[in-house]
This record gives sequence, structure tokens and C-alpha cells, in this order.
Amino acid sequence: MPSIIQIKNLTKKFGKFLAVDHLSLDVEEGEILGLLGPNGAGKTTTILMVATVIKPTEGTVLVKGYDVRKNPSKVRELLGIAFQEPKMFWVDTPWDIVNWHAKVCGLPPSERRRRVKEVMESLDIWDYRRRSVHGLSGGMRKRVELAKVLVQRPKIAIVDEPTAQVDVVGKHKIWRMLQELRGGGSTIILATNELYEADVLADRVGIMYKGRLMVCDTPKRLKDSIVGGDVAEIQFENPPMPKVLEELGKFREVAKIVKAKPSTLKLYLNNVEEVIPKIMNVFMQHRVSIASIRMSEPSLDDVFAHYTGLTLEEAQKPGE
Repeated sequence: MPSIIQIKNLTKKFGKFLAVDHLSLDVEEGEILGLLGPNGAGKTTTILMVATVIKPTEGTVLVKGYDVRKNPSKVRELLGIAFQEPKMFWVDTPWDIVNWHAKVCGLPPSERRRRVKEVMESLDIWDYRRRSVHGLSGGMRKRVELAKVLVQRPKIAIVDEPTAQVDVVGKHKIWRMLQELRGGGSTIILATNELYEADVLADRVGIMYKGRLMVCDTPKRLKDSIVGGDVAEIQFENPPMPKVLEELGKFREVAKIVKAKPSTLKLYLNNVEEVIPKIMNVFMQHRVSIASIRMSEPSLDDVFAHYTGLTLEEAQKPGE
């Protein structure tokens, strides 16, 4: 059975800037595909091309067999999209926005009223339905934008940073509702820069950086792909000297060393029980003061660092 979305060599240039660089990816029907990366990685540009909002410079996208260039109207019939920045400045209230969207999607009046109320209550925005959208917080406006997709229940839902500026309780509600949307038969593309969100929601995660798709697989396989099955995160009182790092790198059990912060190292280790005493001995010989040490399995941030050389936090910084 062919994939519901087939992306081949998708490329977008804005002048000389290469926003998306020959991306190829298939999206399976019924999955939640997470696109994970920092701001500027190309996630939003990619999904806007899939959604026919902007045209590709090169490459093709087929959505259930329809080409986004040749049959954009057919593609739009299958899609619902919650934008990164809510598009709601031409109306007055959340009720107007969500109800109008449900009407455009063809819901009959009785079902439209029921579904709009149900979704708005679930997102805790029902009590704000008659307020001016311009007076709502960023997180509340984000919920209104997401409500459009949840009311529509499209064949393919595209959500861009769905929980940005949303509180922790709200995040969990939104995650549950997206999982229920998928359970109802929707395929979901999720663009996010939140590691935990991608790990919790996505069946597969595509790591994007500087317009390129670095890797795409299940969260478990991505974590297992890192050489060194355990991670030791060591925080020092002061940054360790280069010769200390040099000695650590000589141990065959140390697969990789990443400087997460000036005074924090992440060591990717094999045979952790054997190598930790050796590592501690190096620190003692050089009189290195350790503030804390924490052992863990690899995270998606470790995966991102493995494929890009930077943590996601570092990649978010201007100029990276």
C-alpha cells in the first residue's frame, strides 16, 4: 500500500537562502510523524509546501496521489492545518473562528454546534468564546488555532508547534486530543522543537537541521542508533582541562564526548560498569572537582547531537 504522502527531493529557496534542501520522506497512513529541529531548521517551510501554502522550488509532493503543484485544490480537501502563528485577525471572537472553520469544512448546523462546543470545552477555551481574540494570551490563541483542526477531523492534520506558549496541563490535554484524532483515522504531521513532545507523540521522528532531513525513524531506533548505550552526564565545578578530555577519549569504552555546556560533559559509553572507575580515576589524578554525575539512556537531544554535533539548545542560538 503506497504511503499517504510521498515527498521527493523537496527544495525551497528564498533568494539565495536554501530553506529546505532536497528532502525525501514518505508519511504512512495513520501515523504521527514528528519533524524535530530548532527554529530555522526548515520544518515550517516543509509543511507549508505539503499544505500547498507555498510552492516548491524543486521536487514533488504527492498527497494521496495528488500532486501539490498540479492538483492543489484536491490536496487541500484532504488537509487541515494549525499554523505556527494563529491566523485569526480578521474576526472578533474564538467562537467566530472555530464555527466559521467548521462551516467551511461542510459540517451541518446541528453537528457543527455540538462539535465546536465539545472541542472548545476540551481545550478550556469555551469560557473565552465571546472575548476578543486580540485580548487573549499567546497560549490561548494557540488553542483556538488548534481547535480548527480538531473540529475538522481531516484525513491529514498538519500541526506546527501545537503547544508553544501553552502551560503544562494544557500541553497534556492537547497531546491527548491529538492522539485521539489519530485514533479516529487522521494522519498527523507534527512540527516541533520540543524533545519530550516528539518523544511522547510521534511514531517516527525526522531530525531536521539547516534545511536537511538528517535521519528519520522511531524514537527507540533513533536512540539505539547512538554508539554507546549509556550516557554519563557530568557537571564540574570548573570546566575540565583539554588534557583531561584527551585522556578520556583514549578509553575504548568511550564512544563519544559532547561538551553540553562549558562545565558539563556528556559521555556516550559502552560497558559502563567497567569504564566508570577508570574515568573517576582520571578525574582524581587531575584533581577535577565534580558537582554531579547522572547516568541515563540516550534521549532525543542526544540523537540530535549525534547527527548534528550540537544539542538542540545550542542549535537554537542565533548564528548556529
